[in-house]
Amino acid sequence: MIGVILLAHEALGTGLIASATHILGQRPTNVEIVAVDDPERNVEDIIEDLRDRLRSLSGADGILILSDIFGASHTNGACAFVRSGEVELVSGVNLPMFLRVLNHRQLPLTELVRKAVSGGGEGIISASNHPTATGSDAA
Repeated sequence: MIGVILLAHEALGTGLIASATHILGQRPTNVEIVAVDDPERNVEDIIEDLRDRLRSLSGADGILILSDIFGASHTNGACAFVRSGEVELVSGVNLPMFLRVLNHRQLPLTELVRKAVSGGGEGIISASNHPTATGSDAA
């Protein structure tokens, strides 16, 4: 099974895990969080925390880092750990992406990366343009 690390600002990682636990009925295993939760915390400390989480998942069939924002200092630092087919990183994490990753962790890592990207994008829907939107006044 592929291990997953959520690398995100504030409580985004814990919120994603709580939501997945609610939806799936159990807390996902082999999932770690590296929270960017203190503006005073320097990037080197965050990267050291990420290094520790990578070590804790070293027995997995690969590791997928899901980050919040590409180009942010913590994601830039995480890019140094990317090793094709061993450790991959996908940014823009959202709940549809995370759920798709959790449901397909038996796939090879390169395929799981494609699932993550497609799940994240396909989870973004404009209700006014979606065929199942009723257009009723729910409010």
